[in-house]
Amino acid sequence: GAAMVARALWALLAALRAGWCLLPQSGYLHPDEFFQAPEVMAGDILNLQVYYPWEFLSSSPCRTIVFPLMTSGVTYWVIKSLQQLDICSSCINSYTLLVSPRLLFTIFSFMLDYSVYQLAPFWGADPWKALVLLAGSYVTLVFYTRTFTNTLEGLLFALLMVLVSPRKSSGSSAEPTSSALLGVVTTAGFFNRPTFLAFALMPLLYWAGLIVDSQKSIKTLINHFLKFILCACFTASVFITADTFYFTSMTLDNLYSTNKSSLIDVIVQLHDKMVVTPFNFLSYNLNPHNLALHGTHPRVTHFTVNGVMLFGILHILAIGAGFKMLKKYVHQLMLVRWCYRGPPELLVHSEGSPALLLFYFVPLAFLSLFSHQEPRFLIPLILPLVLFSASPNRAVKWKLLIVLFNLLGALVFGCLHQGGLIPCLFHLEQLIHSPASSSHPQHYTLLFAHTYMPPRSLLNIKKTDVHVEVIDMAGAGEETLCQTVEQRASNFICSDCHIFIIIPGTVTATVTKCGVSFKNKTLIFPHLSMEDPPQIPVLSSGNWRSQLGLYILELNR
Repeated sequence: GAAMVARALWALLAALRAGWCLLPQSGYLHPDEFFQAPEVMAGDILNLQVYYPWEFLSSSPCRTIVFPLMTSGVTYWVIKSLQQLDICSSCINSYTLLVSPRLLFTIFSFMLDYSVYQLAPFWGADPWKALVLLAGSYVTLVFYTRTFTNTLEGLLFALLMVLVSPRKSSGSSAEPTSSALLGVVTTAGFFNRPTFLAFALMPLLYWAGLIVDSQKSIKTLINHFLKFILCACFTASVFITADTFYFTSMTLDNLYSTNKSSLIDVIVQLHDKMVVTPFNFLSYNLNPHNLALHGTHPRVTHFTVNGVMLFGILHILAIGAGFKMLKKYVHQLMLVRWCYRGPPELLVHSEGSPALLLFYFVPLAFLSLFSHQEPRFLIPLILPLVLFSASPNRAVKWKLLIVLFNLLGALVFGCLHQGGLIPCLFHLEQLIHSPASSSHPQHYTLLFAHTYMPPRSLLNIKKTDVHVEVIDMAGAGEETLCQTVEQRASNFICSDCHIFIIIPGTVTATVTKCGVSFKNKTLIFPHLSMEDPPQIPVLSSGNWRSQLGLYILELNR
């Protein structure tokens, strides 16, 4: 009966994951969910006006183009093809631009569920309990349905864990997994995010241990590791070639036609311009000055804040279990030293699977070495955590707290956090492309202040269209903001010009001091800005909607 309830609950949560993606989710977690794939691909494939982040400029290539092409690139190519074939006349719009890449990631997210189901019996966890913990986590519902490189990192980590978990052959011994496939996945993960090596370390050590235990012949042992290295090198060469062609904007045909070079000359020229994005990423991020530009945090932030923010009580229980395991291990070590009873054993299959704690805490410890620590960096760790938490008699008495925590997380990050910006872009896209605007060309200036970076691709404006100007003021101070608004107002001379200021309700008082008037005010609710949070006394008054909203203010002539 309990198993049937768990299956029904998982099916309900899986349907919620897909349905909420299609609604779509209005929460905006971090600019990287747009600017590390969809925004770039919208510019390259759909020829839309976009903002290219510095990581994708040929002067400083730090991100591989392979994964953006395989994800957002494929979905945008599909909707572009459907429109060109007249299968749907307006396939390309703000909704499809937002939802199509997210839908692909949501489909991919079920790889996590498959991994949990496959791994649970081996690690002594209840499969359906683990699946409900996974599917009910707001991390799965919100983060794993977004276009983050961290999401792909989590999926590749899950794949790695499935690959290294031993499968029983017809005999009694465990059969080692394909070394070639491990090499491909590890290298792909490294090119997606070099931090993947922190996640891959424990699975690869575990696999190496299995190989050593199961192989009597040194020749067979060397064969396994050789296969791994060769396939890793081959995969790396594919990524390097793709990135080099993309970032140098060259093809063999172009080189032949422009330089009349021989094939050897072409290869030499490409080699001179070789792009290895992970090394550029590492050289940038290992510089403390560069990390400081993105924000520095105490080294314990992942352990004390981010882990709790993402996983709640499960993270706290894992820390408690980790200290118990450490105490037991130290105690065994003392016994060995004093009583000479042989080496201490860290049992993989003992209650709670201590090895799973290593899969959880070793990557966490490595990521804590960097001073820039964001919660999303930890989302791959959900897999070992739910497997550990789903072992018998663990986390049962915390059910209500787990449910309330994930409801709150889904509400804040899935709906409220910067939640007005995406609906605002939908509204502006409809306004810009309305029949009235199409028949009589008009000029639009969109000034965003105190919001996250607006993904310009969602406005669905072609690169050739000069009638729309987007200005991102970020968190500009009152003086700078007023100066820009007044300057725009003084140049407001054409009859078909429209100037819109998009600003959170908590900061609208700043704009009203600028000495300009507005003819239209559109409130988009809800919108929670943690950078400009609402004041509690104002929230308790009748003006709470404006404090939790995003305003679109149209400047009066």
